[in-house]
Amino acid sequence: MIVTTSGNVDGRQVTSYKGIVFGEVITGINMFKDIGAGLRNIFGGRSGSYENELTQARESALAEMEERARQLGADAIIAVKMDYEVLGADNGMLMVTCSGTAVSLT
Repeated sequence: MIVTTSGNVDGRQVTSYKGIVFGEVITGINMFKDIGAGLRNIFGGRSGSYENELTQARESALAEMEERARQLGADAIIAVKMDYEVLGADNGMLMVTCSGTAVSLT
């Protein structure tokens, strides 16, 4: 499946619009990752555990959106947008959402 932030797919024509599709993931960041990230905040450096969590959440949201597009009979998703939010009383939850337009192509 083609997934793009563009409103079109080069060399292909949109033949029908199937609808807007979404992918949503909310994941918790565990205590041990928080400790490691806190140390990196003090001493500097990248937080690999948070980066991995973000990557997994983003990939899961995209996969969910693609599956919803397949269920509609789409060939591609165009005009994709991603959003990231921190949730929870202690900011311990990460929400990743994506949306786009499911389309059929020639």
